[in-house]
Amino acid sequence: MNDFDLPFKPAAEHARLLHTQTISPVELLNLYLDRIEKFNPALNAFLAMNIEDAITKAKQMESCIASGEAVGPLYGIPFGVKDNEVTKGIETTHGSTWMKGHIPKEDSVVVERIKAAGGIIIGKTNMPDWGLMIHSENRLGDHTRNPWDTSRTSGGSSGGSASAVAAGLCSIASGTDGGGSIRAPSSFCGMFGIRPTLGRVPRYSGASENYITNPISQPGPIARTVEDAAILLEILAGFDLRDPDSVRASVPQYPAMLEADLSQLKIAYSPDYGYANVNKEVHESVEAAVNNLDSLGCKVEQVNLDLSDAFYGYWPLISANWYASLDKKFEKRTSELAREAFNVYDYGSKITGKDYAIALGVRDQIIARLEALFSKYDLLVSPTMPNTAFVAGRPKIGVRDDLANDLWGFPAHSPFTFPINAAGLPGANIPCGFDKDGLPIGLQVIGRRLEELRILQLCYGFEQAYPWPTLPPMFNLQT
Repeated sequence: MNDFDLPFKPAAEHARLLHTQTISPVELLNLYLDRIEKFNPALNAFLAMNIEDAITKAKQMESCIASGEAVGPLYGIPFGVKDNEVTKGIETTHGSTWMKGHIPKEDSVVVERIKAAGGIIIGKTNMPDWGLMIHSENRLGDHTRNPWDTSRTSGGSSGGSASAVAAGLCSIASGTDGGGSIRAPSSFCGMFGIRPTLGRVPRYSGASENYITNPISQPGPIARTVEDAAILLEILAGFDLRDPDSVRASVPQYPAMLEADLSQLKIAYSPDYGYANVNKEVHESVEAAVNNLDSLGCKVEQVNLDLSDAFYGYWPLISANWYASLDKKFEKRTSELAREAFNVYDYGSKITGKDYAIALGVRDQIIARLEALFSKYDLLVSPTMPNTAFVAGRPKIGVRDDLANDLWGFPAHSPFTFPINAAGLPGANIPCGFDKDGLPIGLQVIGRRLEELRILQLCYGFEQAYPWPTLPPMFNLQT
């Protein structure tokens, strides 16, 4: 093992090396800080950094490990935290020039739990303007780039987190997913990412914050392996009094339960959700992955699933809630928004009470349709994205041509992910192949409410049987 191998090791392996004192927290942190200095200018994965505090924490943790103190599973691990998680004393912009220079006075519950587990916050990862795009574009700087091809997007809205982990700039990172914002960048960057059931992870963002941009968003991990994601999900999950919508159900010991007999699983497969326009290479790669599930003993059946109306039960709710949550002082600064974000602002400002009520009714229909499916099947699989990473700044419409004029914004670019958010269900992206240009392709795995464990178990079995390369070609022995 050398400084080339080490940054691309899973976080769980880093933890084992740290806790046996094979390496020190300071050494690991310095390795990542050096890599960020070298590669972040090309990737723009990090916004604000937390260098001095991170070094202080790493030195303290090095002493604790040396003295034999009991430590948690991610103790001493450097983390990237998405810039919509408020962080005490660290600039938090939500990807917007509106919030430039904003220094919160407290941490979100996600940041609290990462710190309590011994994670070292290395910096804030980039995201699009208020998380409102499927690619990470904002007015704070350049697009966030994909380590597999820096002319391409890393996806969004957790694009900085996915890019940073894929590029070996941090061990593991947090994301949030309100319409595909963990799964889409994970698909584009070849990472594993899971969005938990709505309410599994509390969404409390600090008493001083008014910006709740997505009422059906969930924080979750973006990681190099299923095990890493399972460890972080166990840390993040669980009820919090400050978020009354968080669920009180007990949290499974996800990492200890990954190995499972998959032979009894009944899996539904939808190649298009009835309305997606899927790239040929993506379709072929996902079909191959679905066929490979047979080797794990699963019974897979293709189903006719039509979610073509999901847009109307999702986009009005998201847009209206985001608009309503904003401070009125920003109304004179809309010219600072990226174009797609402004379109959401304008649309949200015009949603009527009738529009909102109709959207709630359509969402109920989507929930009922998926509940009916899950009465017959344990899991649902599909492509995660209809295409691979597009050229930065040029998002691709991912729905049928006859719908392209009616569906817009990130739902039109991510037809497989946002309906799952509307239903409040858990879902994950697992890498399953590459296109002819060497860009990653992802398989989406969806489960019943609160059944993240079953998703993790299937993905772990798939990962063990069909491991994938996690080293982007921009990194070689000469870098």
